[in-house]
Amino acid sequence: MFRYIKVPPTHYVIHYVNGKIKRAGTGLAFFYFRPSASLVIIPVGSADVPFIFNEISADFQPLTVQGQLAFRVHDPQKVAALLNYMVDGLPGRYVSDDPQKLPQRLVNLVQVLVRAEIQRLPLREAMHASESLATSVFAKLGTSEELPALGVEVLAFSVQAIKPVPEMSRALEAEAREELMRRADQAIYDRRNAAVEQERRIKENELNTEIAVEEKQRQIRETQVEADLAVEAKQQQVRQAKINGQIELENERKRLVAARVENERAEADIQAYAVDASLKPLRDLEPAVLEMLSVQTADPRLMVSLAFKQLAQNAAKIGHLNISPDLLQTLLKERDDSAES
Repeated sequence: MFRYIKVPPTHYVIHYVNGKIKRAGTGLAFFYFRPSASLVIIPVGSADVPFIFNEISADFQPLTVQGQLAFRVHDPQKVAALLNYMVDGLPGRYVSDDPQKLPQRLVNLVQVLVRAEIQRLPLREAMHASESLATSVFAKLGTSEELPALGVEVLAFSVQAIKPVPEMSRALEAEAREELMRRADQAIYDRRNAAVEQERRIKENELNTEIAVEEKQRQIRETQVEADLAVEAKQQQVRQAKINGQIELENERKRLVAARVENERAEADIQAYAVDASLKPLRDLEPAVLEMLSVQTADPRLMVSLAFKQLAQNAAKIGHLNISPDLLQTLLKERDDSAES
């Protein structure tokens, strides 16, 4: 009638004798009298409860929510007061099915909270709301008044998948596939546009480069022209200086020639004065005297010409005059002979 029981540390045991608690705690080992003893063993370790819910989204589309809940019993006394965890001598041999009701109550509570969140979201948003849904439901579980009443605390809550029905999933896949194809076409279009734009930029850069080169060449030509103009100006200054030098030289020459002319004019005046002075005595002589002086030294022809002159002057007094050609020929011949000798 006496039995021995040893409870692991993850189980809380309550030993009732005649309706009163004799001992309670985790990891106890003791002997008990079976006819008068009642043993309640409550697991206090963490437990995982998977769940799958069929819900309706805000746009009336059915979907499936799959996840997992992790909880532990933190107040075994409350659990023992609400549910029958009495065992038949050994841990795990419960006399009723109440130990399975606690996870189901938690799942029911989670389903209510999940449904409230899902019904506010359209299908597309709900399919991508796993993380936000888990966060929201876990926060509401932390503030729920039902869990402390059950003596349970939630350790973790996760939503593993939110899936529509297969028909809707295929429709969404087809739509997503079409969208991906449109995006692929848009990407090809954008890539071609980018290539065209890049080609245009390259052409513009080439044209800008050519314009810059032409501008540099124009500047070079202008610089060369300016240099040529500067050289030409310098050469013009040199030529002008040469011309000015030549003009100055010609002016000097002109002044020299004027001085020479003046000198020659002075010399001519001096010579004229000397001649005039030497001829002045002769100007006072009678013409006849000058003629007589010239006859003494002149040649026969001069003498003949003077004789003819006298004859001409006295032509009115001469009645008749004969001059033979032989006389003239003889005079001219003697002059020629004297000139040859």
